Amino acid sequence: MKSNRNLTRGEGRRLGNAALIAFMLGSLLLLSVVRARFSPIGKPGEAIKAEEEEEQQAMKKMEALVETGDEVAAASEEEEETQTKAADGGGGGGVSSTVVVAGSTDHLRKAVCYESSRRSDTCEATGDVRVQGRSQTVHISPLEQEWKVRPYCRKHDAFAQSHVKEWALRPLSGADPATAAPHCTINSTATAFVLSTGGFTGNPFHDYTDVLIPAFITAHRFAGEVEFLVSNFKSWWTNRYLQIFQRLSKYEVVDIDNDEEVRCYRSVVVGPTFHKELGVDASRTPSGYSMVDFRAMLRGAFGLERAAAKPSGDRWDIRHRPRLLIISRRTSRAFLNERAMADMAMSLGFDVRVGEPDIVTDVSKFARLVNSADVMVGVHGAGLTNMVFLPAGAVLIQVVPYGGLEWLARGTFKEPSSDMQIHYLEYVIQLDETTLSEQYPKDDPVLKDPSSIHKQGWDALKTVYLDKQNVRPHLGRLKLTFMEALKLLPHGHTN
Repeated sequence: MKSNRNLTRGEGRRLGNAALIAFMLGSLLLLSVVRARFSPIGKPGEAIKAEEEEEQQAMKKMEALVETGDEVAAASEEEEETQTKAADGGGGGGVSSTVVVAGSTDHLRKAVCYESSRRSDTCEATGDVRVQGRSQTVHISPLEQEWKVRPYCRKHDAFAQSHVKEWALRPLSGADPATAAPHCTINSTATAFVLSTGGFTGNPFHDYTDVLIPAFITAHRFAGEVEFLVSNFKSWWTNRYLQIFQRLSKYEVVDIDNDEEVRCYRSVVVGPTFHKELGVDASRTPSGYSMVDFRAMLRGAFGLERAAAKPSGDRWDIRHRPRLLIISRRTSRAFLNERAMADMAMSLGFDVRVGEPDIVTDVSKFARLVNSADVMVGVHGAGLTNMVFLPAGAVLIQVVPYGGLEWLARGTFKEPSSDMQIHYLEYVIQLDETTLSEQYPKDDPVLKDPSSIHKQGWDALKTVYLDKQNVRPHLGRLKLTFMEALKLLPHGHTN
């Protein structure tokens, strides 16, 4: 809810716009009277024409003010609200010192760049658009000034941005040789969409939260009439998620950095829009689309059968039993009693599967395995990102490593689960369930005071609690969590 302060200031802006419009109308009327009264009868036609053009330009400016005045005021209010939230500690990452406010993003009526979130910058334009991929340049007419943007949704992370190429949006003009229009070699009626697959791509969590979901947020409204121009192109990565791009676009993905063409369009978007971790804010999308729609798109892309978790109608069919999928890890945060966990789950009536996703795992095949599950359990890590393939009504059990990491578990997987229509349960590892108790003395701060390690920064936290730790959950405690999961499933309601 916006504060009264913001509403009052917004109303003030609208009143100011109205006063300015009235002043301009009065000035134009006075100008017309003065010219009619004092202009010489024999004034040259060229001079009269120039004055008429000047009046027309003034009228156009006034019409533009009428058309966008409320829009800009509303956007300014939203900017102030965002800055207030940042001051209160809301959200994550840093905020740029300059926020350029955009008008409506539903219609690309003019060239504009803006901070679409604290994590992303977006530029949109309609007109004469010419993309030169080799130089990471977009020439645009009309455009009044040059803009630069790195089209990847982690703008507050300097390390990630160092692996993302910067793109320039420049005014296009035929008069000035420095800004002369390059000749088109390919023309398209689609909207060009420039985004980067640099940064942290290759990690499934970042693949979805930094690139794929923001790409969906940005591209869905174009109903396939959008062409992906991918900077920092990685063929193996693009092929890994090709079905998703094909679902969003009718056109082939372009490795734009190595493209020799001058691609010409009527409209362009540079930089995807980020809303939240593994999420879509339906209130900010043009037609109210959400994570439900994103997950429906994934089912279509990978041919997933189950939209909802429900038992088979045949009681003798193995699919009548709820399926539990254990996400296995090998390098760190591994389950040391995985086999015993599986046996215990089977004793409760689960059909148990174990999956170990990695960078070479076939996404379609693993997506089908996850979609067949009713409960998915795993230690906090990128593998839990596969929750996007779970059917609605399924249960995600996140095992939180020792070390006061509940805040990390909450922001990455707990909070996104509700928008995906997934039940969420949490199992927090205790001191006698972690291998850290075998590596450090009992009075070491790592065991006694995790907050002191947190204060040393992310690298220290990650090294100790994420990279050095394996876990051995108590089967008795874990059994209670599995039983709670059973109660959330429709399978349990039929017994």
